[in-house]
Parts: sequence; structure tokens; C-alpha cells
Amino acid sequence: MAVNVYVGDAMRILYYDWDEFNGEDCRDAMKRLGHEVETFRDYDDIGKRDYDCVFSFDYFPEVSEACHDHHSIYVSWVFDCPHYPLYSNTISYEENRIHIFDKRLCEELKTLGAKHVYHTPLGVNEERLRSLDLTTTPESYMHDVTFLGNLYDNEFNFFDQASFPDELKGYLEDVIKAQQLVYGKDIISDNRVIDDSLMETLRSFIRFEDTGKYSVNYDRVILDIIRKKVTVTERRKILEALGDCFDTTLYTTPDAKPIPGVNCLGLADYNSQMPYIFHNSKININMTFRCIPSGIPLRVMDVLGSGGFLITTYQDEIAEYFEEDKDLVIVRSPEEFIEKAAYYLEHDDERKEIAQSGQEKVFEKFAYTKLLPEVLTL
Repeated sequence: MAVNVYVGDAMRILYYDWDEFNGEDCRDAMKRLGHEVETFRDYDDIGKRDYDCVFSFDYFPEVSEACHDHHSIYVSWVFDCPHYPLYSNTISYEENRIHIFDKRLCEELKTLGAKHVYHTPLGVNEERLRSLDLTTTPESYMHDVTFLGNLYDNEFNFFDQASFPDELKGYLEDVIKAQQLVYGKDIISDNRVIDDSLMETLRSFIRFEDTGKYSVNYDRVILDIIRKKVTVTERRKILEALGDCFDTTLYTTPDAKPIPGVNCLGLADYNSQMPYIFHNSKININMTFRCIPSGIPLRVMDVLGSGGFLITTYQDEIAEYFEEDKDLVIVRSPEEFIEKAAYYLEHDDERKEIAQSGQEKVFEKFAYTKLLPEVLTL
């Protein structure tokens, strides 16, 4: 099978379809670039078909293992964080071509032995979004302030399931409160905040089953559990504050606990509803999941690609790739969400100009057709 394929070559791509919400968009862009795309769900299909590479969103050790056995190139494009399959012992296989949306995570994987790992931001299907008539939309999709995303206040909120003694829980709650006040810097990973002695104590209250499949640093998982709790707390707190001041709408999982003053409308379909919601909400909110060290969440690309106006928490790569107050608006404290939302609800022309600029930037720099030639250079 071919292993030296370069930009411009028509490729035969065996695409691992796991019902990811953006898979159809990516496959459409691959085909428009001239590639042949076949999907599969059974790992045994690897080695039985004629192809130049295997592709998946996110990293699957089982796919990597099969590609290694058949000497096939495996291209994965990771959009989840944390994504613990990246700590599989398969990560060092020569056949892997791993693209990570987060620069800091990319550098970490290099230190763990990944031989071919690259930083690649996430993208959108510009052709599909251009083809939609987003201005003709049901009134039910028109909102003043909208957040579309997970609240994480479910059975996977492992922090609340741990039985910490009162003194330890009080300290951790103080850390969580402090982290909510800081955007773009992770204080939880600071050894002065959670030192080795405290981590040893935490291990006795948060236990894991080691399957031997992954070489996971479980201390990091404990920190991620705390970061997730920060996200749970701050999303509810900021949404409640926005709901006190503005007409605020939430699209999230049906099991989410109600938030006073916020209208929860359940899940929104990625293709048929989300672009209309983003485009027709006067203000869209992004509160970056605290486990993401530096990368741009897909939500940012999706909002801007839909021509929506976005207010987002500060993140290094957001500030690097987008021009503040021209493509989007960045906040650096919880209070700024209220201040900026109030300002832009009163300044329609500025808001619409920023939304248009943000969409142009995403189409120019982050369309799948712009990113895939690099991702598929093997």
C-alpha cells in the first residue's frame, strides 16, 4: 500500500465511522478534494480493502493496532480533550499520523513517544454552511444570549461522587473557586496548589481500575476530575448570572439540572439546527472546557462558521488565531460576560460586523478543504 502520498494526490481513504457528529462534513470535504472515501466500522476490514490510509476523528488504539499489523498508515484527528486513548501503548507506532487540536497537548504527546504528531486546529464544512439560508429561520431559534454545550452535571461528574473529608473538600472547593476567576492559565496543575503530599491523599479517595491497556498518568486524571468540576460550577454560575440580566437560552442534554432564569431547550442537532441557532442568536457564549490546555474548541469554529457572534473565555490559541474585537470578543473574567453582553446587545451594527469578520476568517483559514491537504500529507 502507498505510504508516500502528498498534497494534490487523489487518495483512497478508509474512514472509521463511529457516528461522530462532524463526520459527514469531513467526508464531504474529502470527496470534494477528489479523494475516494469508504467507511467502515469493523476493525477486521483493515487489511481487506484497497486504500492509501485509514482515517478517524479521535484516536482509537484498536484501529492503530490493526494498521500496525497490516503496515497501513493511520491518520487520526483528535478533537476531544481529555482523550485518554492517546495514552495507549500504541501511540509510538510508526504507522500513526496523529493531529491534535491543542498545541500543549501535542507537545506532551511528543515527550510520551509519539513519532508523528502534529498540531492542527479543527475545521468546518464551509460549502455546507454557505449553502444554508440561515436568515430564514423559525422564530424559536432567535435568542438574545445562547449557550449550546454540555453542563457535565451528570453521573460522570466524579468529583461529587468522591467522599472527601470536610477539610480536604473545603480546600478543593477554594481551589475551584480560584480557578474560575482565571482564564488561560491552569492553576490546578501548579505544584504549589496541589503538591505531592496532597496528591497522595487524593489518590486514596479517587481510585481507578488499571486495565493495562493505557499508560495513563492517573494523577493527571485526578486533576482533570477537578478541572471538570470547575467547568460544571462556572458554566452554571455564569449562565445563572446571564439569566438574571438577559433573555438567556441553553441547549444541552435532557438530564441537565435546571438553571434559574435560563430557558433550557434540550439538545440541538449538529447539522439541521445548530447553524441556525448560532446565526440567529444575538450573542453566543463559549466557556472553554477547563481540561483543554490551549486549543480552540470546535464550538468556536462552529459559531463563527455559522456567521454567529461569539463571546468566549480567553484561550491562548483563540487569541493567537483570531483578532480580538474584530473576529470575536474575548473575556478574561466572569464579570466581563455581563459587561460585554450588555454592550453588544445595544450595538447591533458592531455585533454584526464582528460576526461577519469571524465567519470570513474561519472560511479562509479553517475550512476542511484548507486543513485536510495538510492532514492527509502522509
